[in-house]
Amino acid sequence: MSYAGKTIVITGASEGIGAELALQLAADRPNLVIAARRLDRLEAVAEACRARGAAVVAIAADVADDHDCRALIDGALAAFGDIDVLVNNAGVSMHARFDEITDFSTFERLWRFNCLGTVQCTRHAYPSLKRRRGLIVGVSSLAGKTGVPERTTYCASKFAQTGFLEALRVEAEEHGVAVLIACPGVVATEIRRRGLDARGEVAGVSGLEERAAMPVEECVRQIVVAMRARRRDLIMTTQGKVGMWLKLIAPRLVDRMARSALARTRT
Repeated sequence: MSYAGKTIVITGASEGIGAELALQLAADRPNLVIAARRLDRLEAVAEACRARGAAVVAIAADVADDHDCRALIDGALAAFGDIDVLVNNAGVSMHARFDEITDFSTFERLWRFNCLGTVQCTRHAYPSLKRRRGLIVGVSSLAGKTGVPERTTYCASKFAQTGFLEALRVEAEEHGVAVLIACPGVVATEIRRRGLDARGEVAGVSGLEERAAMPVEECVRQIVVAMRARRRDLIMTTQGKVGMWLKLIAPRLVDRMARSALARTRT
């Protein structure tokens, strides 16, 4: 499936998965609407995408703010008439033990950004997506499928995002709208270093083992393949797929594996 002439909205597109997704899709010569909070970084991505043949509009937007979400979708509709694909990629990470958290507003902050941002952008784009029998993509996480120690805030927000998209998928099918939930593991981006710590401040370091992180180019290649096939779900690693099966038949083993992996990151 080619996205030539199709309109694709991507949130969190100033760096990482969102920026690479825009770049890889640009070769199809689509209409791209890219959004993030930092317009200067967005413009650099936009120029690179235009060089590959895409028509691009960059819009500064904070998906935790419903006004910004509406303005983003309105801007996409004004520029290109309709929306064929909405990629809900924007997200904030956090790493802290539950009993060490001192700023519990982080639960609401992450929920607003990681889940409500998806809900709000989807709400405003949904009429157009139904007209176009389009595709909604949620970039979730393996932490949205299984609990990960020291990530209670992040898991809560990503489980909520995943649950919303799974329920919406059933409703959307009658309108010809597909819903893809992509669940990366550890990807070589800056999201964890720019995530929050127990005090609700930017951590500056990752709390996870990064040496085996998936290159962002490979992560996005898999997402693009799944988008073209209008798949339902995407688990990107063999370890993740095995983990999902083990959770069904041996959940305590999965818990022990998670604790063991966490211990290794502390050595």
